[in-house]
Amino acid sequence: MRAKFLEPEGDDHAGFVAGGTGVVGRHLVPQLVARGHEVTATATSPGRLGLLRQMGAEAVVMDGLDASSVDEAVTKARPDAIAHEMTAIGAKADMKHMDRWFATTNRLRTEGTDHLLAAAEASGVSNVVAQSYAGWNGIREGGWVKTEDDPVDLWEGTIAHSIMAAAHYVEDVVVKAGGAALRFGWLYGPGASDGVVEPVRKRQFPVVGGGTGHTSWVHLHDAASATVLAVEQQAKGVFNIVDDEPAAANVWLPYLAEAVGAKPPLKVPSWLAGPLAGNAVVGLMTEGRGFSNAKAKRELGWQLQYPSWRQGFRESLTS
Repeated sequence: MRAKFLEPEGDDHAGFVAGGTGVVGRHLVPQLVARGHEVTATATSPGRLGLLRQMGAEAVVMDGLDASSVDEAVTKARPDAIAHEMTAIGAKADMKHMDRWFATTNRLRTEGTDHLLAAAEASGVSNVVAQSYAGWNGIREGGWVKTEDDPVDLWEGTIAHSIMAAAHYVEDVVVKAGGAALRFGWLYGPGASDGVVEPVRKRQFPVVGGGTGHTSWVHLHDAASATVLAVEQQAKGVFNIVDDEPAAANVWLPYLAEAVGAKPPLKVPSWLAGPLAGNAVVGLMTEGRGFSNAKAKRELGWQLQYPSWRQGFRESLTS
């Protein structure tokens, strides 16, 4: 049985989660169902439909890069709201070749977003909430913590540019369509942390330069709970969905190593790290800017289960 999206009038409403089996989707779908919402969620293969059904959703196969597949899935679901959580980020991180690592995700954030918005318009859906990014890509000038009023940095001239440009595209077109873009911090939690934790355990994730670059983190549970609120409130505009403690790399990285039972990270000078890891890694380690979550708390009433990555690393990442 499908549950209903809660509305004051009690009318029948349905929601559509594109990317229901992804790391965010696997937290978002159960939270929506637990709050009494009707959910149709997508997977990329028939073998993953059972997982969605176990979470209480209607399950459908959809290829986010195929316009006809997206249109068919949305039309059949007849949703009143769409949550865009489609990504294809492999578990094995490749920081030096971010463009390759995120190639399919970049397409899902551009072509896939276009397909979803076209299907939404055809079905009369104006309530669209999409995933964007706010980890270490605040504009690299001024203070270390940025708000939604500050521009994001597209990291032009680095290997990260295509990733940041794709995230910016999502924000631009979704907000222009009357929806909301949720800028998730660096996600961690079940299924989202291996790409960072394994290199840390192997001492392959060093502190570069002074390690003063800041990052904002957010636990998967909290990213999902913010999405639920944005859907329920038909939010519009951009929101930074990050925890309360933006932190420098020379603080969070040694803490993460300790939390997972690893030796302290190595320290590598910037001039050496550049050829080995790429200019984007040097940049995030030395110049990255984190973000403030004040707007999401104020306008969405968002409350975090993990207000600090310190607590979240300890409770979510085992040694």
